[in-house]
Amino acid sequence: MSMRLSLLAASAVLALASTAAFAAPQSSSTTSTTHSTKLGQCSHANAGKTGADYKSAVNACMKGDTSAAADTTTKKTSQQKMADCSHAAKGKTGADYKNAVSTCMKGP
Repeated sequence: MSMRLSLLAASAVLALASTAAFAAPQSSSTTSTTHSTKLGQCSHANAGKTGADYKSAVNACMKGDTSAAADTTTKKTSQQKMADCSHAAKGKTGADYKNAVSTCMKGP
């Protein structure tokens, strides 16, 4: 009989503990949802950046730093820059072409 009483008491304690444990996260779930939403927005806003630039821009966005979020200029990839320089040096041949592209690629 005492074994049944012990199991009944343990069940009651477990039921109360699980109710209390699951009641608290419901109030914080809205904050995690808004955090996830904001993270998604910051990630989307900085989609063209990579590596450390991406991380710092997302961190600044999450903190509410509007100056970093306002920087929408993205760096061109080396392929895009090469294509632009190649078009700029159109009509040149040989060493003139190579020097013009090289100078263009070293620029800003």
